[in-house]
Amino acid sequence: MLAATGRAATQALIFLGDISLLVVQAFRESVGFARRGFRPVSRVYLKQVYFTGVEAAGIIVALFLLIGILILTQIVSFAGAGSAPLTGKILVWIVVRELGPLLTAVIVIARSGTAIATELATMKLGGEIDVLETLGIPPARYLIMPRILGAATAVVVLTMYAEVVAVAGGFLAASLAWGIPLEQYNQGIVPFLTLREIGVSVFKSFTFGLLIAAVCCRQGLSVEGSFTQVPQAATKGVMRSLLLVFLHDAVVTATVLS
Repeated sequence: MLAATGRAATQALIFLGDISLLVVQAFRESVGFARRGFRPVSRVYLKQVYFTGVEAAGIIVALFLLIGILILTQIVSFAGAGSAPLTGKILVWIVVRELGPLLTAVIVIARSGTAIATELATMKLGGEIDVLETLGIPPARYLIMPRILGAATAVVVLTMYAEVVAVAGGFLAASLAWGIPLEQYNQGIVPFLTLREIGVSVFKSFTFGLLIAAVCCRQGLSVEGSFTQVPQAATKGVMRSLLLVFLHDAVVTATVLS
């Protein structure tokens, strides 16, 4: 029992070390890229932002519009139409603090995490990464850095977009269903939507994006031998990304917002 626990702890530490190393490499390569410039890398970065962010915008709008309507409906049903301060406080707590970054990260894991792991696993088994190394192109610069930073950028933008849409959906429900004016709705939102709340949301979403892309890159690059390992790498990337995102969210919430 103790031996099995020790092996599991050792594997977890090695895994976290690999993830940390990939993130550090991404930032190190980004400094060199900013100095020298490398057009193919910028194209990979922009493609990652487009696939992770722009193509997921429709899902985010529909989902968070409904979330904003549902949350405000439940609050008003519980506390009454005159409870604007309570309405704003709960919306900020639920959407900006937790649900915005967390649910956006889950959507990105399902859409982009699997794609990153599958693509890198296929490239490795097909010998494309060996070809890059033969040509003198560091894989960390061309493959890892643009995917990690592109995913992190997209998650931040999507999260901000999701939170705005959720608040707008809440106002839509408040205005149409209960006739709550915009001024009263703003009085419940603005006092609680502080720079601290926004900063924590941005920090969560950015680090979620780093974790998701780093985990999926690591899983994609760890395959060996057979193409049957490609779906396994994608599955492990999704499950481990979810675990790390929820653990990180719990730690940030407990330490920063307690």
